[in-house]
Amino acid sequence: MGLKQTIRSLDAFPRTEEHLLQKTQSGALVSIVGLVIMATLFTHELTYYLTTYTVHEMSVDFKRGETLPIHINMTFPSLPCDVASVDAIDLSGKHEVDLDTNIWKLRLNSHGHIIGTEYLYDLVEKQHTTRNHDDKEHHDGSAKKPHKFSFDKDAENMINKVKKALENGEGCRVYGVLDVQRVAGNFHISVHALNIYVAQMIFGGATHVNVSHMIHDLSFGPKYPGLHNPLDDTVRILHDTSGTFKYYVKIVPTEYRYISKEVLPTNQFSVSEYFSPMNEFDRTWPAVYFLYDLSPITVTIKEERRSFLHFITRLSAVLGGTFALTGMLDRWMYRLIKALTTTSARGAFQ
Repeated sequence: MGLKQTIRSLDAFPRTEEHLLQKTQSGALVSIVGLVIMATLFTHELTYYLTTYTVHEMSVDFKRGETLPIHINMTFPSLPCDVASVDAIDLSGKHEVDLDTNIWKLRLNSHGHIIGTEYLYDLVEKQHTTRNHDDKEHHDGSAKKPHKFSFDKDAENMINKVKKALENGEGCRVYGVLDVQRVAGNFHISVHALNIYVAQMIFGGATHVNVSHMIHDLSFGPKYPGLHNPLDDTVRILHDTSGTFKYYVKIVPTEYRYISKEVLPTNQFSVSEYFSPMNEFDRTWPAVYFLYDLSPITVTIKEERRSFLHFITRLSAVLGGTFALTGMLDRWMYRLIKALTTTSARGAFQ
């Protein structure tokens, strides 16, 4: 075998036989199917390339001196706004005088429609006096009788107003943003702002305070794509009973980095729930507690996009594979049809 023959044998693109250059209906059908498949695969690969994906990284949290935003949106269908209060406590041991808050209360009728609005400017933050604060309620020891107590006219008017609201089935929706120190603590919604005797006159005892609630939204910062807050759309309704709800929240500081390099600082969290039924001998009053603690680890979520070379490689593979497959199918169909035609012609001559 000569040198030319050896080189010619290495040709990976042999010339097509003359009979394979004929245009047939079967070839047209296979071509149309192949083009549709190629267009579909091209669209899929282009979408896959343009779609971003996220990469998670963890590091130690070095943030200091920042505040923690708490977004609250809750409904208490059986607790009038006149007695609902929001209290905040933290473990820093400091008394915050200028606590930044923006909380609103919406009065709701028995059908859930808004009938009044009130700005809650008297949010209370109390100095933490014991390490195990979550086991101490705001009204512990509040049963100690003062030397002298008497109802004034304003107190009597408020008692009558709240009793009427309870008879009408009024509820309250609490929403807004609460900014607290970035340390462990809790906030709770209850009737703790009332004097113990006023609360007794209104409800006739702690067991009659209904803290049924619906959590529409509870978050610790702005939302980012894919974030799921586990307490959203939580419904806890009490029937013929009362008690204290405690939500133990573990907050994880999070940074979301968009493909545009924009950074969104926020937080995600996990939660566990505990309900303590109330009995007539308890000295505490029902409430809904959110006890939160911060993780020392920060999670960074980054949006990234696949490289262009990766896109070209995948596109070449799927389009080339489709072209080769349709070529094989066309040859098989051509040979099958030719064989059937030849067999029919022989049968006709016989």
